[in-house]
Amino acid sequence: MGRPTKENSLTQQDVITAAIACLDREGESALGVNRVARELGIKPPAIYKHLDGNPALKRAVALALWQDFLAFCQPRSKALSDSKELLKAGGRATRDYARSHPARYKVMMQFQLQPSDPEASAIIQETLDFFRRILEPYEFTSEQLVDAMRMVNATVNGFIALEQGKMLTLERSTDASFEVMLEALVVAIEHIRNVEES
Repeated sequence: MGRPTKENSLTQQDVITAAIACLDREGESALGVNRVARELGIKPPAIYKHLDGNPALKRAVALALWQDFLAFCQPRSKALSDSKELLKAGGRATRDYARSHPARYKVMMQFQLQPSDPEASAIIQETLDFFRRILEPYEFTSEQLVDAMRMVNATVNGFIALEQGKMLTLERSTDASFEVMLEALVVAIEHIRNVEES
């Protein structure tokens, strides 16, 4: 009698929480309905009442992880007003999150946020708001803002991907290289404005 009671009281959040626990312990391969059902001690069909299969499970987890990531980053930049320091704080927070939660970070980065998806749109908007805070002094056009966002994301996430893949094998400190990269991004953002003005 215990199992039906547990299945009937199950919520979507229970499923997502269990999936993230599996992800943290076992990596991306654990993000499946069958594995999460075993984690919860229920039969897989009970999960389908809340999430329609593996794609829906992965989407729900990715969205939850994005929210977790944004909540992690927010306190690290909240008290800052200087655009350069905001950029550096955002880059450092992203790297710290990836180091603390490598599997979560990989799942996040593999999920395509679509503006047409209401839940994803809210995350996109929060990210845009952060970049607008950073780039407000530059008075960028909307196109320049997109260029700057793409450059920052590609640079920071590219560094993290190489670091997670253990590809940065030279003796130079990766922390030092990361800080140099952040300084270079500040210069590169200035370049975007200068190109438009010239």
